Amino acid sequence: MGTSDRVLVDPYNRPITSLRISITQQCNFNCFFCHQEGENGAGEELSIEEIETLVKVGTELGIKKVKITGGEPLLREDITEIISRISTYVEEVSMTTNGYRLAELACKLKNAGLARVNVSLHSSHPDRLCKIIGLEALEEIRLGIKKAIECNLNPVKLNMVVMKGFNDEEIEEMIEYSRKVGATVQLIEFQPLEKGETGFSQYHFNLAPLENELKKRSKKIITREMHRRNQYILENDAIVEIVRPMHNTEFCQYCTRLRVTSDGYLKPCLMREDNYVDAVSIIRENRGKDALINAFKEAVKKREPYWRS
Repeated sequence: MGTSDRVLVDPYNRPITSLRISITQQCNFNCFFCHQEGENGAGEELSIEEIETLVKVGTELGIKKVKITGGEPLLREDITEIISRISTYVEEVSMTTNGYRLAELACKLKNAGLARVNVSLHSSHPDRLCKIIGLEALEEIRLGIKKAIECNLNPVKLNMVVMKGFNDEEIEEMIEYSRKVGATVQLIEFQPLEKGETGFSQYHFNLAPLENELKKRSKKIITREMHRRNQYILENDAIVEIVRPMHNTEFCQYCTRLRVTSDGYLKPCLMREDNYVDAVSIIRENRGKDALINAFKEAVKKREPYWRS
């Protein structure tokens, strides 16, 4: 197979350079809007060896970065070994976590090869956060953020799903908190997926006006490769990113990610449920690398922008 055959490019000329791998659907939080990475009724979790196989074959096809997510990935007792195994293949391994176990694991994860973390923090008010996640955990999350920064899992990004009439009044407070601790805050648009489907009309907060305001307050604006998202460096040195996927054609146009479900299916798009490609059966039935490569290629062929003009 020639080098040109190994580069994954979808029918819309979008190169696929990263994998977002859900390694579990278990979670100790119960966020009422959780999109569960678009999974519903997942089967048996991938083993360490199966995750490693997917990453190894993916890198042969041009995958350079891996994002580990869940559920809550830190609930897997083998998480440091997972990171250690896959970090040898790619340029960067990052993770999204709820932060509850991060304080005890941050340095171990860094030593295993984790580059950086996104920590979900949807409110800095204990009572409000408890209503979102289902338990009192603000102190544990803050300790996890502090430890992640100390262990150099940087940039530490704080993921805040902004909800109208619920936590939208905390935006400035969260920006200031992120500045003080040395993190970046990602303000994320509420999406109508899984648990969020029933609350979309009630909680959706359009981030476009806020983004226009941030442009005026910024001394520097950096456009990231992924989704062409902007990073705003404010006058007070706070760093803010806006994740605005809803009805955003540019967001989809520059998507370079392929997803892997916790039970081993390649998922071309978070928003769709009709285009999964089975990869785990190929591994478990020992059908060989070529069959797995073909599964990757099939999944990439099924990719199409969810939002199109």
